Amino acid sequence: MADRNFVDFVKVCCRSGNGGPGSSHFFRDRLQPQGGPDGGDGGKGGDIIVRANPQLWTLLHLKYRKHILAGHGESGGASRKTGADGKSEILEVPLGTVAKDFETGEILFEVTEEDQEYVLLSGGKGGRGNFHFKSATNQSPRYAQPGLPGKEEWKILELKVLADVGLVGFPNAGKSTLLSVVSAAKPKIANYPFTTLTPNLGIVSYRDSRSFVMADIPGIIEKAHEGKGLGHRFLRHIERNSLLLFLVPADADNIREQYHILLNELHMYNPELLYKPRLLGISKADLIDEEIKELLTPDLPEDVDIVFFSSATMQGITELKDQIWQSLNG
Repeated sequence: MADRNFVDFVKVCCRSGNGGPGSSHFFRDRLQPQGGPDGGDGGKGGDIIVRANPQLWTLLHLKYRKHILAGHGESGGASRKTGADGKSEILEVPLGTVAKDFETGEILFEVTEEDQEYVLLSGGKGGRGNFHFKSATNQSPRYAQPGLPGKEEWKILELKVLADVGLVGFPNAGKSTLLSVVSAAKPKIANYPFTTLTPNLGIVSYRDSRSFVMADIPGIIEKAHEGKGLGHRFLRHIERNSLLLFLVPADADNIREQYHILLNELHMYNPELLYKPRLLGISKADLIDEEIKELLTPDLPEDVDIVFFSSATMQGITELKDQIWQSLNG
């Protein structure tokens, strides 16, 4: 059920409101039967606005709203009265939501702070009333501007999960199992690849009532940066994690090689990810003894701190938490 409730990608058709037409009214009363132009301006069309809401964690509420329509501006009135603006449509989204143009793929903005607002699609401008067109040579203009039409465009909203620690590894590396033993999260766990298809978040308790948030990112495969295996949808969640915890199982054929493949996928997707702090966790350490561990050590990567641990026996879990906390607050 949790997988179905987590939606991190929606495509919506947005239509902003038309601007209201200006008025071509002339002032008339008992004392001035032939008064001058006093037509007011039309109201502005409604905008499509994106607003950050920290209480949200998914785009599920927008999944079935394929058409987002804003209100039209009203016509200008007599006595230079401006028509009412069209009602804007506000889309509340979680922190970490990125808005893109569907046609070009251009990133329009990213929502990162509480109550932050951006105009996704602006409404049409209201037309000017005939009062504005009065001049010395044209005392009685009988025309006014029509309002400008609104826009209709397809937009994409993507969510990047925000967490202190992001788990990075191949499918079946033990990421979900680790999250389940260090937090109250209950991700789906099974002995086959791609058990995790959406990110799972868990709050990890630490010493002295402190805590940090850990995200179980779906497994990455080689050439994920090219989109293979839904790579782009998985990799984008890594961008907003403070620390990257790479997981490679102790029974892997070549731990160093797997680590560098993962590192390369991140580099090819976004080179800036390599500037994030990172740790290497060797999972399933209960499968090897101290003698094998000593034999493995010389062949491990030298440019990253390494922790051996086992989620099954809880071996090394405390040391792993200590290393994570030190990296987050160092």
